[in-house]
Amino acid sequence: MVSVRDRARQSTLLRPLRMARLRRFARTEGHENWPALIGCDMPAWEAALRSAKGGPRVLIATSIGGHFALNAIDRLLTVALTLRGAEVRIALCDRLLSGCQMAEANLFPDQNRFVEFGPQRDLCSYCYSPSRAAYAQIGIPVLNLGDFLTPEDLQTMAQAARAVDMEEIGSFSAEGLALGEHALAGALRFFARGDLATEPHASAVAHRYLTAALQSATAYRRILEYFPADVVVAHHGVYVPQGVAVAVARQIKRRVVVWNPAYRKHCFMFSHDDTYHHTMMNEPVATWRDGVFSAESAQMIESYLRSRWDGGRDWIRFHRDPDYRLTKELAMHGLDIGKPIVLALTNVFWDAQLHYPTNAFRSQLEWLCATIEWFAARADLQLVVRIHPAELSGVPASRQHAADEIARAFPVLPPNVRVIPPSSAVSTYVLAQSCDCALIYATKTGVELASMGIPVVVAGEAWVRNKGFTHDARSPEHYRELLARLPFGERLSAEMIELARRYAFHFFFRRMIPLDFVQPIAGPRRFATRIDGLGSLRPGANPGLDAICQGILTGTPFHMPHAAALIAGATV
Repeated sequence: MVSVRDRARQSTLLRPLRMARLRRFARTEGHENWPALIGCDMPAWEAALRSAKGGPRVLIATSIGGHFALNAIDRLLTVALTLRGAEVRIALCDRLLSGCQMAEANLFPDQNRFVEFGPQRDLCSYCYSPSRAAYAQIGIPVLNLGDFLTPEDLQTMAQAARAVDMEEIGSFSAEGLALGEHALAGALRFFARGDLATEPHASAVAHRYLTAALQSATAYRRILEYFPADVVVAHHGVYVPQGVAVAVARQIKRRVVVWNPAYRKHCFMFSHDDTYHHTMMNEPVATWRDGVFSAESAQMIESYLRSRWDGGRDWIRFHRDPDYRLTKELAMHGLDIGKPIVLALTNVFWDAQLHYPTNAFRSQLEWLCATIEWFAARADLQLVVRIHPAELSGVPASRQHAADEIARAFPVLPPNVRVIPPSSAVSTYVLAQSCDCALIYATKTGVELASMGIPVVVAGEAWVRNKGFTHDARSPEHYRELLARLPFGERLSAEMIELARRYAFHFFFRRMIPLDFVQPIAGPRRFATRIDGLGSLRPGANPGLDAICQGILTGTPFHMPHAAALIAGATV
């Protein structure tokens, strides 16, 4: 059933009203009034700007000014780093790119409009100028991507992109940079799908993103020649153009910092050298496994993990008001509580479609089909596929649905396989407690389930892979070997549960760094900075901000120091 909100998004007639509303919001509310936040400290701020000249050079590759939430944090970092003596510049796309992270299919009910004109006629008017004006208010210079490219450059890049076959875009490289990966990820995000096979405009849109990737690469290379930053800071670190900015900086041996909002309220995750999608998988085990795991730390993580059931302490949550009445739900789906149940958890198909060499399967869909096929021959087991609620509640909402893909592959489901839709209120955590084990592709829920003692089999790029407390499939054959051991028949050992909780503590309390003055607000901006003057942002005023700024400026690990001792501030 299509909601009223979705019908409005799909309406070509209502689209001008949506765009007008976004332009008005960008001018009036989209960007915080930093002169008002600084207040009577404005003379001190102007002195800090003067003192920062010649200090460590930081380029914040904001790139897209219309993502109000990310701009809010980039601007906060700009002020905090300047107060610590850094000379900061901001990079913004000035209506240049032929495709970017701002563009989404739900903003283009008539996709021909995007194919013909790109984002320029619709999105750039609320994206670039209001963001640039917000930085100008506090005296921070902005470097425009378009100032570093000539008309001849643009023509050459468009021709080069058109010469690439659609099937080869994902593997396309130029000057040693894997630009095709970011271009394809951008196109998948645009369509909110995990593949482009059924999209009639797939080739045209993907080529727009490939052109934009080439534009971004040259622009950022020249920006870093003009402003030789010591460190480049970018949100996400994937898609176009931020992923390309990170790739360019790494290639020319500049330090890179990538950040994202974290699950917990007031918290953010920062990573060195690469997007957190990669660094969390490759992080040395010794960084969290060894050392003291105090009773206070154990209590802290157990309490937080329980709160994850309803998301009460998170600002990223996909499921409201979960239903804990599991018996009714199991009966409704025809499940026999007396027979072993295995839970398979999906992800949103389009999210961060990057290359991970450790994946056992080429895609989540391939994994899902292989799993259902295997269980079809095991009548002694029951498989429950729980589809991620973010298919409906995520941004952008997925246009590729797991239930549809399963129905196409299996018009008649095996009698021992059940699918729970994303709209179901059943609590995934309660459901998992009644299951023999969980099968996952990439969901972060694997961290929590292992901490509950539930065995987890990993087939994709989930962060719990290679941590020592999950069953990690290396290939489809190895995956089937792991399934052949089912049912496991027992929970994880006490030692494995403690190992999982050590990692959970590291993930949720050391890697997620709190900034308690950043408050959640309703609407597209999402974040509000609640300060009265610059005092809260100065060195020594906030441990989380100190850890972030020190990591950016000196390369120290982005770990929250003494997390257990900060329990009061960390669990707000």
